[in-house]
Amino acid sequence: MGKTLLILGVGAQGSTVAQRMDEEQGVDRIVCADYDTKAAESVAAGLKKGVAATVDASDRGSIVSAARGADLIVNGLPLRWHGNVLDAALEVGADYQDFAATDALAKNWIDSIRVLYDEYGPKFEEAGRLAIIGTGSAPGLICAATRRAVRELDSCDTIYNMVYEGVEAKRFLPFWWSPITALTDMSEEAYAVKDGELIRTPAFGLPVTREYDYMETGPVILGEHCHDEPVHYWFNRDSHFKGVRNVWFKYGGAGFEFAKPLYRAGLLSKEKESVDDVSVSPFSVVLKHLPPAPKYRDEIAEILKEGLVSDTGCMVVEAYGTKDGEEILVETHVFAPGLADSFARSGLTAEMYLTGQGGALFTKMFVNDKYDQKGLISSDMITEEQIDYYFGEAEKLGITLETKVKSKNEWPE
Repeated sequence: MGKTLLILGVGAQGSTVAQRMDEEQGVDRIVCADYDTKAAESVAAGLKKGVAATVDASDRGSIVSAARGADLIVNGLPLRWHGNVLDAALEVGADYQDFAATDALAKNWIDSIRVLYDEYGPKFEEAGRLAIIGTGSAPGLICAATRRAVRELDSCDTIYNMVYEGVEAKRFLPFWWSPITALTDMSEEAYAVKDGELIRTPAFGLPVTREYDYMETGPVILGEHCHDEPVHYWFNRDSHFKGVRNVWFKYGGAGFEFAKPLYRAGLLSKEKESVDDVSVSPFSVVLKHLPPAPKYRDEIAEILKEGLVSDTGCMVVEAYGTKDGEEILVETHVFAPGLADSFARSGLTAEMYLTGQGGALFTKMFVNDKYDQKGLISSDMITEEQIDYYFGEAEKLGITLETKVKSKNEWPE
């Protein structure tokens, strides 16, 4: 008998996972759930196994009602509702998957992640179920790629995770994913690991320059960006990353350059201020004027018809350490279809393709019983065998890895 999946939130990530799982023989039923009934019905109508449901994520009972009979809940909702979804998964006895670690379980994000590991982990283990967090492209795919790179080392000193998103449309479209998520990440100080300690770093700061021959832009600049990876790697530095002491997440691209002056002008602040006797947060005003990320086929086709300024990017892992007593760099590049190719393959944007498909591969491992863990793990904690399976399946989607081992005189400056 096949499995029943509940996809909570049918935006770019959730809808892509639903489409990919519709093709899996091990899936019998896909419940597409959203607060937007029309969106849920639209996604479900495009599936052979889909049914629609309306869910109010602020009400755990509403989630539980939709989740009855589900083997797995795939959570694509905003972070503030993740506690309700986790509790609902435990109540109905389902496995759980999300795309990013929530910050809503404690006063700060680090403590919230600690709650996930230390409190929800034992609850899921006692229930005999698995919860896996952070399973998109970054975090998610890039975490598996980092583990693959670190595999080549005897000891690891420094990890760089670097993402440059250079897909730019001619129309005004700063972000290809949720604008509220993008601006929230860019409005905060970043996290990094330095000399074994988790630290905060200035948003958009500490720039590095990289140049890769497959990118049409020439040299690119990447800066600090608030993301999950350094935090997870820090928690798991001894168990999964060979004692890594320094971890940096660097980001760049059109959206990064759009947001940088807004941040410096204070326009990404969520603190309310009085403007012409109206109390408003600058963040909310900026968000109000941003277009949503495109997700419908006809909309993406129109963007492509109008033309692109650029269709390039990179996702690179740099893992520095020692092998057989020699200091080396293991440089791993993730290659994936660009916007035009992603649309030709599946009617998706490049962001939807990589993040949605990256997430769907973690879901596929649930569907095909590739997990033997119980409890709660992040995507950087899967086994070496699971990593190999993941990238074997990714290759079928045109998502591949290329790894170069470099001696010290070849390292970036």
